[in-house]
Amino acid sequence: MIAIDPNTGERIGDYAEHSPAAAAALLERAGGAFAAWRETPLAERARRLRAAAGALRARSGEHARLMTREMGKPIGAAEAEVEKCALTCDFFADHAAAFLASEPVTTEAARSYVRFDPLGVVLAVMPWNFPFWQVFRCAAPALAAGNAVALKHASNVPGCALAIEQVFREAGFPQGVFTTLMVGAGLVPGLIRHPAVRAVSLTGSEPAGAAVAALAGAALKKTVLELGGSDPFIVLADADPVAVAAPAALARTINNGQSCIAAKRFIVEEAVAPRFEQALIERMRGLVVGDPADRATQVGPLARADLLAELHGQVTRSLAAGAVLGCGGARLDRAGFFYAPTVLTQVRPGMPAFDEETFGPVAAVARARDADHAVELANLSRYGLGASVWCGDRARGEALAARLEAGAVFVNEAVRSDPRLPFGGVKRSGYGRELAAFGIREFVNVKTVWVR
Repeated sequence: MIAIDPNTGERIGDYAEHSPAAAAALLERAGGAFAAWRETPLAERARRLRAAAGALRARSGEHARLMTREMGKPIGAAEAEVEKCALTCDFFADHAAAFLASEPVTTEAARSYVRFDPLGVVLAVMPWNFPFWQVFRCAAPALAAGNAVALKHASNVPGCALAIEQVFREAGFPQGVFTTLMVGAGLVPGLIRHPAVRAVSLTGSEPAGAAVAALAGAALKKTVLELGGSDPFIVLADADPVAVAAPAALARTINNGQSCIAAKRFIVEEAVAPRFEQALIERMRGLVVGDPADRATQVGPLARADLLAELHGQVTRSLAAGAVLGCGGARLDRAGFFYAPTVLTQVRPGMPAFDEETFGPVAAVARARDADHAVELANLSRYGLGASVWCGDRARGEALAARLEAGAVFVNEAVRSDPRLPFGGVKRSGYGRELAAFGIREFVNVKTVWVR
């Protein structure tokens, strides 16, 4: 595996891959480790998760710099990501006992109840854009529930993959309970079919999710899929369009625009659209683009050259279809994989900027006749991950939230994940939930017990 610094385009590391036989042996070891880990008292599992939180915080700067170097995340955001992982470990350490407590059910039996037992080895197929967070979002609840986790990370963040394994090692997790598999995508089918693997969690693209779901379905193994998103950011006429432009720009450019729950389609009522568009263009033009290791930088590079080319293709095809360029629209003339913060206006269904997921700092603004039309446009997408509504009347915002086809709707706030709340999507954004009580129960056997 080769790591490339997206800030410079330079090769920064070469990592040895596991052979198919070596990967299979590691899965066998994980299966054996699970047999003991599932019998480990939950209080001890929680203690190890708290130790993992401590290990993350102890080397926060090192982990953050690694993310910045391997995938271009601005350093402040990378530090925040490490802390979020630590908080999630603490959260499940604190709440796993309540989430997994047996639930009594009144029947004619002397005693009947439902208990939640671990499944086995969970194969985590994870992406590069949040290289620590998305692993811990899956692993913390799975490990707390008594499962083992085998990580197949994205090939462009190999250093992060090994660093995460080291965190669990430093926290005292038994060997094999968390394992990093240094393999490419070509070995994933074999990993899914391996008898030690009982379930698969994937965060990634829509095609990757469909492929993994088909493989896991053929093997009759549980899956949780968190896939792409084209999140609508709805601005109603009673909102302040100039004030809303500030969180809009941040919501679009979080993680350099490379987030499934970043706002992507800005659907604005006609009455305030001109003012919002101008304010958003000014905000996007004013963002500081540069070296992600520089704390002044607000937008860093895209993670890979192919992602840069794909994003620019979506922009040029949208312009050819009638979108209007407000700002940006080009690769920056510098080393690395930088794209100018971009605003497209007059975007309509049928254009790539509306129909497809744009993974980079490109905001697509579409105008709506009224609130009902805004909801119609928002739902006119094959995705359904997150959505936000910005308005002066919160009750009206909540009423519209009930009509939006999304796994999460935020009113007067940008969409984000939180360990206290379930996270996931509908439609082509996937199925299943991570985080909160719903997430920890995804990879358990919901077992009925009846006692005469």
